[in-house]
Amino acid sequence: MGEPDGFVLPGYGRRSLSDVMPSLMAALGVQGMVNPLNIEPAQRVCLLLVDGLGSRQLAAHPGDAPFLCSMNAGHGPLTVGFPSSTATSLTSLGTGLPPGSHGMVGISFQLASGELIDALKWTEHTGGQLVDLRERLPPELVQPTATVFERAAAAGVDVRQVVPREFEDSGLTRAALRGARFHGVYALGDMAAEVIDAMSAPGPVFCYAYHAHLDGLGHAYGPGSWPWRLQLSMIDHLVTRIAEHLQPGDLLAVTGDHGMVYVPPSRRVDADTDDALRAGVRQLGGDARSRHVYAAPGAADDVADAWRERLGDRASVLTRDEAISQGWFGPAVTEAVRPRIGDVVAALRADNAVIRSHAEPNLSRMPGQHGSLTPDEQLVPLLTLRN
Repeated sequence: MGEPDGFVLPGYGRRSLSDVMPSLMAALGVQGMVNPLNIEPAQRVCLLLVDGLGSRQLAAHPGDAPFLCSMNAGHGPLTVGFPSSTATSLTSLGTGLPPGSHGMVGISFQLASGELIDALKWTEHTGGQLVDLRERLPPELVQPTATVFERAAAAGVDVRQVVPREFEDSGLTRAALRGARFHGVYALGDMAAEVIDAMSAPGPVFCYAYHAHLDGLGHAYGPGSWPWRLQLSMIDHLVTRIAEHLQPGDLLAVTGDHGMVYVPPSRRVDADTDDALRAGVRQLGGDARSRHVYAAPGAADDVADAWRERLGDRASVLTRDEAISQGWFGPAVTEAVRPRIGDVVAALRADNAVIRSHAEPNLSRMPGQHGSLTPDEQLVPLLTLRN
């Protein structure tokens, strides 16, 4: 999984986020599901995904999450895949596939039709306005592979999704997580209630729950900050209460979609104002820690050279072919997915970032960032508890 330069290469097919759902469904007895994580059989399974919960951040704060740290950690840590961004990770989780197969290759990426889609909001920037793309670019066509939820429901599993209400019918939900009965919640209280209700139903049951606020506070204040630690303690209490209601044959699992690093202002390079990073660039996707650079026709090699010279040891800058050959996006990249990857791909090292002060003003100001291949971003736990 490791590289001499400090990056962690994703362990696709062995110990990655895309292996979690197939392994858990295999534990429920769903035919055709592989189980590389060797999860033991169960009657009911709850998977809680905590956005922004990295293995290293959790290990650094055991006093704030004593119950989580007491759970079985033997199935992890896992690698999340590249980029270590929420849209990519959730699709890897929901489909059981690496990014090179499911095609959601970043927080934003270019489609064959030319749009630079924001995969979190399913929008495009046009003339300073956000344009909803769900009708023109249906998520089920952008990501057409059947999800693990759909396959499990077809096999007779009671599949439920317990997530914030605003995500119902969102583009990312439809692309990555379709197939489960939607149970929208407002806060931790009704999330716990819905999960407990699901785990009280006759098996086989699979309940997926999602908590977003640890990631939000990590972005706003930095991972390990006081607000971040207090949120972690609340998540620990949530998991404790759910665990109290487990029945014989139940399995509770907790994981994350990425970790996070603190990026000080002095380590941010602004692609919107830096002439060296703008030359020959047609569109710029990805996020501050992992950039897809789409070059003007014939300019890809010059753009790669310019980004390498400007960023130096701040980043690993590869061409599309190089990134694919090194397995960043998985063991294979389909022909449909290939053009979505930038002509040039930049993975930031240490605590560096390539921001966009004009196009992404809010994200550019945030001290907490993720998306690259460092251990702090790549490694997430898979914690389990059985009754």
